[in-house]
Amino acid sequence: MTTHTGRCHCGAIGFTFDTAAEPAGWSVRACQCSFCRAHSALSTSDPRGSVRFRIERPENLTRYRFGLRTADFLLCRECGVYVGALTSIDGRWFGIVNVNALQPIPAAVREALAMSYDGEDATQRASRRAQRWSPAELVLG
Repeated sequence: MTTHTGRCHCGAIGFTFDTAAEPAGWSVRACQCSFCRAHSALSTSDPRGSVRFRIERPENLTRYRFGLRTADFLLCRECGVYVGALTSIDGRWFGIVNVNALQPIPAAVREALAMSYDGEDATQRASRRAQRWSPAELVLG
């Protein structure tokens, strides 16, 4: 496993993304929803890896839910950066990270695939995420 780190601009919210995959092999997705387009978000995950979100200043964490309200999108209240998302499925946590929040962004990251999830209901969305998102954890403080 290789550990990649990322954070928001001011450092209040950070993460580690552990994966055995080389950056050139990551599945990088550019969701076409209005939220992800507005944030220029490029998401990645590894179901065989893990992601750990570290909230250094909990008062700066904003959790945003939209659409089907099935995931918490993690934003910094101070600097406005979207770092990733978390969801709980059958008592287990899963997450994705925003590639643009990696420090540094690996040079070999492949071009993102445009994705649309508009046709999914909540059950389909949970099933896809349980298969494709990384096992995750959220650590406050």
